[in-house]
Parts: sequence; structure tokens; C-alpha cells
Amino acid sequence: QVQLVESGGGLVQAGGSLRLSCAASGLTFSSYAMGWFRQAPGKDREFVARIIVSSGRTYYADSVKGRFTISTDNAKRTANLQMNSLNPEDTAVYYCAAGLAYRYTSSNYYRAQNDPYWGQGTRVTVSS
Repeated sequence: QVQLVESGGGLVQAGGSLRLSCAASGLTFSSYAMGWFRQAPGKDREFVARIIVSSGRTYYADSVKGRFTISTDNAKRTANLQMNSLNPEDTAVYYCAAGLAYRYTSSNYYRAQNDPYWGQGTRVTVSS
């Protein structure tokens, strides 16, 4: 079955960096779009970034643009999220998600409804 396993979360000071990874198994990696979402305490889940594995096309939420970079290592079947210049507002549980790439366009890349597969989440805490 499909499994997504996140790693790399932790505690970091404001201005610091973290790199999250999502290891995917049980799916044809090149056929998918990988996404990162986050949910802060008391808030709704929100889109962070997405990458179309086959083309490398990326999309970002405005709140992370210029600070976060999503990438894939196709040989290792991982999706990575490099997070720089972190601030306390980035504190959240970060979730990896996967959905078939053909479902995503420039108008719906942020939608979680097309992602049938999710990881268990990894916690990121940014102290001020």
C-alpha cells in the first residue's frame, strides 16, 4: 500500500532553517504531484508547496515564497522541503501529501481534495 513518511521536524530558533523529507513507497513516484501542507494549533490546515514530480514544476503559498523550496529526489522517491528564515508563524505540524499529477493545474494546485495519500505529520516549532 501507499505510505508517506515525513521526517526532519524539530525545534529551531527564529531565522533558522530546517529540511523536511517525505519518503514515498507503494506508488509510481513519477506519476504524482507531491505537496506539503501544515496545520498550526487552533487553525485550519493550509497549503504550503507542491511539486509535479515529472516536470519539476513548483507552486508555493505566498506566505512561504522566497523562503521555502520544494524538491524531489526521484532516485530515493523523496519529496523535500527546505525551510529557511523560519519565524514563529511557521510553527505547525507539517504533512506530506500525494496525488496523481494530471489532477493539478495552475488553478487548483493548492487543493488538498485531490491528495488521497497523506503522511502522519512532523512537528516544526520555531521559537522567538
